Amino acid sequence: MDFAILPSLLAADGAKLGEELTRVAQSGSDAVHLDIMDAHFVPNLSFGPDVVRVSRRVCPDLYRHVHLMLTRPDSYIDAFADAGAQTIQIHVEADCDIWETLRKIRARGLRSGLVLRPQTPAAVVVPYLRLCDEVLFMTVNPGYGGQSFMPEVLPHITELRRYADGQGWRDFAIMVDGGINYETVELAAAAGANQFVAGSFLFRQPDMAAAVREMRKRALLAGSPPPVCHTGMSECSS
Repeated sequence: MDFAILPSLLAADGAKLGEELTRVAQSGSDAVHLDIMDAHFVPNLSFGPDVVRVSRRVCPDLYRHVHLMLTRPDSYIDAFADAGAQTIQIHVEADCDIWETLRKIRARGLRSGLVLRPQTPAAVVVPYLRLCDEVLFMTVNPGYGGQSFMPEVLPHITELRRYADGQGWRDFAIMVDGGINYETVELAAAAGANQFVAGSFLFRQPDMAAAVREMRKRALLAGSPPPVCHTGMSECSS
């Protein structure tokens, strides 16, 4: 199973956006993670398609991973696809037709993902997995960077990993975002995550490349497949 590290641009210095994107591209990271907030679904306002477009222009080879924290993400799929998003994630709690929105993302030739707030049970995403390339567990309440990791989400990660393994989806991408650092990346990897979004921690490092290498190393050492479950989600969580 591959392990990926994605710096979150939300923690970057907005006055030096081009330099910060180049820093991410030169760090050995697997993608840049762009958090899009509408000040309605979450209590913060970030940026829009133009920042995705800037990312594509400044660092065209840097993979662009877009997380829509929007009440109506279905209304913005085309805008972000046109801007250069390569993965688009939407919240399973969003006020839209989840099936149709995932289909729309895939129809644009992009990878699709679902995101869960910390309080949302893992089983909620199961009906949608056949249209979903990855699942992101928020390990903080979405809206602001710099929050502390919520360990109560770890059992949800393990539950979904067991289910995916039981379906034969050994390489299914399970991502975590929120409070990720050297210690918490180990906890998340041990629980079954294999992709890690880190914002404040990585951007404050004087050598982001060294920090990305160390984070990936710790994830690889800590990650081990949890017991395989061949039944349903309720049995897997017991």
